[in-house]
Amino acid sequence: MASQHFSPSGLSRLPERRTFVPVLFRLPFLSSSRFRAAALSFYSPLKLQLKRSQNVQKRSRQIRPHVVKVNATNDDDSMGISSFDDWVIDDSVAAYVFSSSSDGEYSDGETVLSPLDEVDLPSVSADDSVTMRSLTSRRYSLLGRSQKKHRINVGLLSNLVIIIFLAMVLLLVDWCGWKIVRLPLAPFYLTSPFTISLVLAACAGYICIPYLKTLELHQIIRKEGPANHSKKQRTPTMGGLFFLPVGIFVANFVTGFSSVEVAAAAAATLAFATIGLIDDVLCVIKQHSSGLSPRLRLLLEAAVGICFSFWLNATTLLSPYGMKMVVPLPAPLGLVCFGKLYLLLTPFCFVSMGNGVNLTDGLDGLAGGTAALALIGMTIAVLPICPALAIFGASMAGACVGFLLHNQYKASVFMGDIGSLALGGALAAMAACTGMFFPLIISSGIFVLEASSVILQVLYFKITKQMHGSGQRLFRMAPFHHHLELSGHKEPVIVAGAYAVSYVLALFAGYIGLVSA
Repeated sequence: MASQHFSPSGLSRLPERRTFVPVLFRLPFLSSSRFRAAALSFYSPLKLQLKRSQNVQKRSRQIRPHVVKVNATNDDDSMGISSFDDWVIDDSVAAYVFSSSSDGEYSDGETVLSPLDEVDLPSVSADDSVTMRSLTSRRYSLLGRSQKKHRINVGLLSNLVIIIFLAMVLLLVDWCGWKIVRLPLAPFYLTSPFTISLVLAACAGYICIPYLKTLELHQIIRKEGPANHSKKQRTPTMGGLFFLPVGIFVANFVTGFSSVEVAAAAAATLAFATIGLIDDVLCVIKQHSSGLSPRLRLLLEAAVGICFSFWLNATTLLSPYGMKMVVPLPAPLGLVCFGKLYLLLTPFCFVSMGNGVNLTDGLDGLAGGTAALALIGMTIAVLPICPALAIFGASMAGACVGFLLHNQYKASVFMGDIGSLALGGALAAMAACTGMFFPLIISSGIFVLEASSVILQVLYFKITKQMHGSGQRLFRMAPFHHHLELSGHKEPVIVAGAYAVSYVLALFAGYIGLVSA
């Protein structure tokens, strides 16, 4: 009898503990000593189960338990539980309730398994399980898509912030412009060219980008670059074709086509744009990432810088100092006359700025946004010396921001070498016409960092190769933004961080320019 299983569902039909034994022993044929011992051995576990059942009922009145319904079978792999043989009579399915409580005075830290009525669950076939898995996976995929829809577009947010920041800075400068220049300026002197260029460049992008796609002027991605950039292979390039003419035209139009400095800066910008255009066209024709050879491109850039230096030496510019070849520096240095060295400083500035912006143009929106901020910093710096060049800088910055609306992550178009080299030439021309080389270095801090990272990478590789026989790299990849990208940082985050640094550098460069003038 002790080897038989019993159903716990029959516990509720058993008599109370006080009357069960006396009634059992009153039967004449069960009053023998052998049966009494067997009955007591049977009663002992039954007594334990009754006691547990009463404890559970008592706890349920005192504390509301946390109930979790579990469907259990005899299959060992179903839940990782060894067996429920003590509770189940046959191989049918039973329903159980885990009642647990760790609070209250009756808590003993145990987990009590209380039986419920038997429930027949439908059997699940293999095909049904596969269907349920597919439905579950589809539900999770839809959930992921809904989360992506509500995810913040970091590129668009960065563009909105840069537009608001530049507009507020220019409005503040226009409001205080008469104190800076000591002459009355037209209302919205800098804000109006900035806004006009922004709107025209943005509209021109919607017209020109489809034509660039039709002509299949696609970006050529370097094989030695990051692997995730291969998906940008089909993105059109040469975006400078539509935003550079806008900035140059608006600047000349606002100044009435009468400013010599604006005409010279526009000529230098177009000359660098021509070099970049040749480079881009050769890349598209060759279907290779290298267009012009590096030496030939450096020679062409230096030639433009030298021509600009001779033009500065031969032309009379409107300057509050009454002299040329002077570099304004903050007190106590004041004005520093470079003389003939000024003619060497100008080509160096053109070459370094052109290649600095070109090296920075590796992530969506990085070169365009930092160039716009650098141009605004130079706009504030040159305003006391040449207000017409300040209009040129504001107009070019507006064109860059209009281009950014199409170049934000993920970019619809790239500016190409035609755009990056031209922006570097515009910055260098503004500094060469006014002597504001020190504010230029500050406002172009991102470009200086990118160019310096490439130089340091090459030097470190050559030095370690001579010392150890095998070259080592200082960064994972140069320029520096690729090093950050390979370190695990997301592309929009890197661009937003560069913008944040450029905000500070642009304001500081403008302040240095104002106190130096």
